[in-house]
Amino acid sequence: MTDETRMTPLAGSERTPLAGARSTGRLEPTTPVEVTVYLRPRADGDLAARDEPSGSIISRAELAERRGADPGELGAVEEYATGLGLEVVERDLAGRRLRLRGPASAMEAAFGVQLERFEHEHGSYRGHSGAVRLPGGLAGSVVAVLGLDDRPQAHTHFRPLTTQPAVSYTAVEVAAAYGAPASLSGKGVCVALIELGGGFTTADLAAYFTGLGLAVPTVEAVAVDGGSNSPTGDGSGPDAEVMLDIEVVGAVANGATVAVYFAPNTDQGFADALSAAVHDTTRSPAVISVSWGGPESSYTAQAVTAFEQAFTDAALVGATVLVAAGDSGSSDGVDDGQAHVDYPASSPQVVGCGGTRLTLQAGAIESEVVWNDGADGGATGGGVSATFPLPSWQGSVGVPTSANPGGGAGRGVPDVAGDADPESGYDVRVDGSDTVVGGTSAVAPLYAGFVALAVERAGRPLGFINPRCYAAQASAFRDITSGNNGAYAAGPGWDACTGLGSPIVAALLDVLAAPAASSSTGAVPG
Repeated sequence: MTDETRMTPLAGSERTPLAGARSTGRLEPTTPVEVTVYLRPRADGDLAARDEPSGSIISRAELAERRGADPGELGAVEEYATGLGLEVVERDLAGRRLRLRGPASAMEAAFGVQLERFEHEHGSYRGHSGAVRLPGGLAGSVVAVLGLDDRPQAHTHFRPLTTQPAVSYTAVEVAAAYGAPASLSGKGVCVALIELGGGFTTADLAAYFTGLGLAVPTVEAVAVDGGSNSPTGDGSGPDAEVMLDIEVVGAVANGATVAVYFAPNTDQGFADALSAAVHDTTRSPAVISVSWGGPESSYTAQAVTAFEQAFTDAALVGATVLVAAGDSGSSDGVDDGQAHVDYPASSPQVVGCGGTRLTLQAGAIESEVVWNDGADGGATGGGVSATFPLPSWQGSVGVPTSANPGGGAGRGVPDVAGDADPESGYDVRVDGSDTVVGGTSAVAPLYAGFVALAVERAGRPLGFINPRCYAAQASAFRDITSGNNGAYAAGPGWDACTGLGSPIVAALLDVLAAPAASSSTGAVPG
């Protein structure tokens, strides 16, 4: 192994075993392992992240030139890795990443770790304890080494219906109730979906959209890190997530192209899928929808750095990122009695999407309250971030301090909301069967469809939209004032259950598609 006295710990890379996990011993030296090394962006003051987004959207080519990895720094990492017997699988200067493959023994030598196999009630995984280590000469340029630990990183945020509802809706009916115009279809816009498992079938898509009287949209699967469109066919699990995302986006923005980026459910796969979508010069997505996530505490700081750099890049090239806020209420599924928020919905560079229960009468909204069906039925995520400070554009909406004892201020989650309750859920088709599904996983693609309509109307990508949404709170959102998600209650104005509220789409499109000179784009710091 490399002399660890010359190795520097990589900040934020420390790992501890999952609670209840048991080591079954050292990984066999010849076991193949794959990692992605993320490097820092090239210094460019003009493209530095700002608290108050401003500046023009730039092309992906310009972003690569001005903010991609320094070729010399990437070359040094490559030389170091190959010198220890690792193979370069992918070299991406624009995305600042180097994907490496090699035997476990070489990975241990390169990154100063001991790889072990752990058994856990939810399955076995490869991992390490402590920090990743690098030679001092490389430590300053590397921000993350992901993939040495391959535990599942994220959860789906859909909820299947478990009781017979009084009513369910198609995504077309939900969009119409919120006021989506029939004159727009998202034509010419690419919407990216990030999926960490599961898949879709063309037969299901044809049956679903034909049943709605709509054209079958163009849907393309994009492989990342060996991920693929792999439906299980059992009608549950990640297939339902994938189908829900595609069907909601395709129903709301039927003219849009949908690109589905499939990656393994690891920190490496998640980060690489985001980077692949943001830096895709072939499809150039203007909207990115993410329906996967997990408690902030489940991510390493190095993984968050890689994610946040991707979100900054997204805003700079005009890609708007929408993320589901979670389905387990204010605890976010953590069994410690504390309040938690879901990441990446808590990133201050994305639109966090919370959930409501929607009741329609003759197609019009009769009532709308916070989605909370109790511990077993799910509830919208939301709360106050323990990772990110309060951004300036939330400064005047009354984000409370954290509900935890001694809790402080932080970024409030979510930003917006929409129908998510399975008991007022969405009619979808999954693995050959029609079913009803809810969850905030439906809200992220719902808003992604609305943003696609706004991009079509504006004739340009919109980038980071949160400041515009907050400035238009009174006119573009329907305030939700009834209900709670556990630790937080709804009330007048922004709240940690439904954010600004549910959309008044016509007004929201007016705000988002306003002339570029009167709007702002860009990124905020992570």
